[in-house]
Amino acid sequence: MTSSTKDQRLEHRINVALPVTLEHDAGQTRNVSASGICFEVATDYALGSEISFVIELDTFNEKMLLNCRGRIVRTEDKGNKKDVAVQLLESNLQAAR
Repeated sequence: MTSSTKDQRLEHRINVALPVTLEHDAGQTRNVSASGICFEVATDYALGSEISFVIELDTFNEKMLLNCRGRIVRTEDKGNKKDVAVQLLESNLQAAR
């Protein structure tokens, strides 16, 4: 993003690396906010498509899973990895079993 490009983010983002699991891929988050997540993976995903994924969270007491469904709003090729930015449509938190 260049300095002349208007930032269209709705929420403040926090840079954090958390494990992400998708149906046919795995990766890690680059940043998260209340309305979206950007993660790095090896697979290409189509802009505008819906995607489901799980983010693993370690808490003081137990491991938690954040189950997410969202729409891909941006992709960026980073060589052998891809950044995928997702607008969250739905999420729920559950204890890992």
